[in-house]
Amino acid sequence: MDITIFPMINAGLNATAGVFLFLGYKAIKANNQSLHKQFMIFALITSTLFLTSYLTYHYISPGPTRYQREGILRVIYFFILLTHTPLAAIIVPACCVAVYHAIKNDFKRHTQITRWLYPAWIYVSITGVIIYLMLYVF
Repeated sequence: MDITIFPMINAGLNATAGVFLFLGYKAIKANNQSLHKQFMIFALITSTLFLTSYLTYHYISPGPTRYQREGILRVIYFFILLTHTPLAAIIVPACCVAVYHAIKNDFKRHTQITRWLYPAWIYVSITGVIIYLMLYVF
């Protein structure tokens, strides 16, 4: 099995999730709850596909992916990675809690969580694409 396509797929899924998140944000700001719900479901599905693909790739890959460049780009890469990784881990349970409150129509708690969840999730989506570009394109 050729696994070299996985990183590109993962970056595409990250970018797509970011677009859905942004559109969901714009929909709720326009007070369109129905459209917001649709975009957020799409973002959750896309992020779930990403996580499945990411874990599959790292399970079957022969070893860790190492950043090869030196200098300031290496510093930038590791700064992004060190901020991206813990936020990515926190997003999964936070999404579960936010969705739970939305399903229960407890929008006060849902909003309390999503006030910090949205920027973290957008950041992880964008930096996921940047990490891919730094590792495989530039």
